[in-house]
Amino acid sequence: MAEEAGSFDFIVTGAGSAGAAIAARLSEDGRHSVLLLEAGPPDTNPWIHIPLGFARTFVDTRVNWKFESVPQPKLNDRRLYAPRGKTLGGTSSINGMVYMRGHPRDYDGWRQRGCTGWDWDSVLPFFRKAEHQQHGADAFHGTGGPLHVSDQAAGSDLAEAMIAAAEGLGIPRNPDFNGARQEGTGYYQTTTAGRRRWSSARAYLAPAKGRRNLEIRTRCQATRVVVEAGRATGVEYQGPQGRRVARARREVVVSGGAYGSPQLLLLSGIGPGEHLQAMGITVLHDLPAVGANLHDHFGTYLMWRCTRAITMNDLENSWPRKIAAAARYALFRSGPMAVNGIRAGLFTRSDARLERPDIQINLLEWSTKERSRDRVIPHDFPGFTLGPVHLAPDGRGTVRLASPDPLADPAISFGFLHSDYDMRAMVAAARLARAIAAQPAMQSLVAEEVFPGPGYATDADLERFVRESGCSNHHPAGSCAMGTGSNSVVDPRLRVHGVAGLRVADASIMPAVVAGNTNAPSIMIGEKAAAMILEDAAG
Repeated sequence: MAEEAGSFDFIVTGAGSAGAAIAARLSEDGRHSVLLLEAGPPDTNPWIHIPLGFARTFVDTRVNWKFESVPQPKLNDRRLYAPRGKTLGGTSSINGMVYMRGHPRDYDGWRQRGCTGWDWDSVLPFFRKAEHQQHGADAFHGTGGPLHVSDQAAGSDLAEAMIAAAEGLGIPRNPDFNGARQEGTGYYQTTTAGRRRWSSARAYLAPAKGRRNLEIRTRCQATRVVVEAGRATGVEYQGPQGRRVARARREVVVSGGAYGSPQLLLLSGIGPGEHLQAMGITVLHDLPAVGANLHDHFGTYLMWRCTRAITMNDLENSWPRKIAAAARYALFRSGPMAVNGIRAGLFTRSDARLERPDIQINLLEWSTKERSRDRVIPHDFPGFTLGPVHLAPDGRGTVRLASPDPLADPAISFGFLHSDYDMRAMVAAARLARAIAAQPAMQSLVAEEVFPGPGYATDADLERFVRESGCSNHHPAGSCAMGTGSNSVVDPRLRVHGVAGLRVADASIMPAVVAGNTNAPSIMIGEKAAAMILEDAAG
């Protein structure tokens, strides 16, 4: 029997990109009491706050769930790494900090699926509300919001060369991927301020943590939504003092992300009945779409030896360089530790006949001989990577319970390479990456391609390469999809179909993943969710 642990107006499970925003906004005017539950620890790990530190948190069990998929048949039965943040700020505390909203037509597409109020014109005000843009306010950007969005610390020879090379191939320079157009090449902006990470915890929870009506409980993992007479009335969780249950007078908001949110609903008896029965869980509400429609951007990496010692490999492989970089960062907030190493990239189309970009290529100022859930080891020579990403995959997967144990990892299956288009887009993107590296603007920096290497030349070779090396780009979405039909979990106000007092608000509600990094859209979802919840509470 779980001990009682208080009663609140609202309970939010998960302090990630969306959950932190929701808890902060719900508690802002002091009228409502809010409990925020986070399974991980406070965000005190120093590597969280240093921009280059995400290379450490990428494999750190203390702040990272370090999930893995089940074997993926179309990827040679490999298990794919699926990192997710486990600390205040969630994945916004361990990600690459790239600020990207996606394409406006992504959101118009949501509206066309029946998600009223989620078209581009409707979500743009929430992006602007969240943002404190370094360049000031305009039609696309806002100032005064909690989330700082900044230019990168300094220029980069590799980035300048890559941008010039892309321009040489007819891809126009774009000064703002979140402005009037997405297509083009240029520098990325990041969620940083003062050369420090600006996670959702720093943006929303740090200013709010002193509020008397907001309680934040870390190391408390939600294990079940309590549902009584068809209504969510509380949350059971496992914390340092054991099993507890907190009561919600108004609503429970699930914000565990694309893996955690469907897992919690399933553990609560909300989901496909046959699967729940197989797990020995009582079916409270047979909702087949829970955990379905999981999808993610699909990517791979091509790597080159660099002719100059200007890459992160050179920092990682040299103690004198490390010491100098640490001193420079500590004293002046500058140098290689002040940047994320993902300086620039491009958005373009795998086929000129497409209406909008379906390919992103990221420049990574490092190369690796090993990259796994346990360690990242750079090459022992200067190197850089061009990482092609397919933004519009056809493949759909699932999140299921691997065990009825609420503390066990979920069973994740991506469904990558579902269609011929999925593969064609990746092969086209890999060829484009090679074309960029072969441009005159890059030649002074390119010694040789080291991965996959010249042995992979034909389309058949590149298809084999994609199956051998393809991976999640760590932007999972859709597993509690928003909509109005039987293939959805929540309605356009993010209320779970068939269960009163229960909402889901995070990337899992996206009917289709946006064409870009998902942190900024997840924060927007949190902002919009909080506004809708407060509006309904006032009514």
